[in-house]
Amino acid sequence: MNEPVVPAGDGGLVRVRLDVSYDGTDFCGWAKQPGQRTVQGLLEDALAKQPPGRSVPRSVVVAGRTDSGVHASGQVVHLDAVPHEPGASRVPVDAQGVPDLARMVHRWNRILPADVRVLGARVVPPAFDARFSALRRHYRYQVSDAPWGVDPLRRRDTLAWNRPLEVAALNAASRELLGLNDFAAYCKPREGATTVRELQRFEWERVDDHLIVAKVSADAFCHSMVRSLVGTLLMVGDGRRRTPWPAEVLGSETRTTAVAPAHGLTLTAVDYPPDEDLEARATQTRAVRTRP
Repeated sequence: MNEPVVPAGDGGLVRVRLDVSYDGTDFCGWAKQPGQRTVQGLLEDALAKQPPGRSVPRSVVVAGRTDSGVHASGQVVHLDAVPHEPGASRVPVDAQGVPDLARMVHRWNRILPADVRVLGARVVPPAFDARFSALRRHYRYQVSDAPWGVDPLRRRDTLAWNRPLEVAALNAASRELLGLNDFAAYCKPREGATTVRELQRFEWERVDDHLIVAKVSADAFCHSMVRSLVGTLLMVGDGRRRTPWPAEVLGSETRTTAVAPAHGLTLTAVDYPPDEDLEARATQTRAVRTRP
């Protein structure tokens, strides 16, 4: 069934959600930077070229800005596009006046390099905000504790750890970090930004003889938070630190220096509320939280 074209503002723009995947190995992170190869820069360049000569009215908004080397299989962005209008830059539409997003996705992916793909696109309500409407983000971190390192086919998305890891110890220590806390000890500070977050899931599983996967979910993450959590926990998993140590670090609010490398981390999904709750969620997210 065709979705109605919903104006996103006074200019009659249509808000479009894009689902994006990328291999972060050869990118200087998500955010556009002069003279650097970034996911945002390449994506916005592709958007501007289809239809030919069209420009995106404003920069795309992303659910989570990933660092250099971090991957994504479930990144979400939104943009406000101009519907079909004679004599104006436009988005292709079908016979019912609905944006022909399948055709646009095909065209974008022909322009984009092989290490970034637009997986899908759809019209969303004007209240949808890829960043502020999100309920939670999900990350995966992969670690190999094989004595010979990491499988060559997984070297781009899996960390080689040179010590055997105990999954039970990893999970016991991770459970002590769950809940609403000030994660200042696990975040790279940014002026004016809160470090209060609700860590909703932090679980480890051995999925193969030498492959361990950490799954981490929170309502939001501050800069370097997942990598700091993983790096700290790995020292418990290999026996160099006691199980209570990560919780002690959390309470100290002194930033940990145990930050895991970027390449083992992948943003896998972003959750959003029903359409009728989008605006309320965005308002809640924009409010600065304080320590519980």
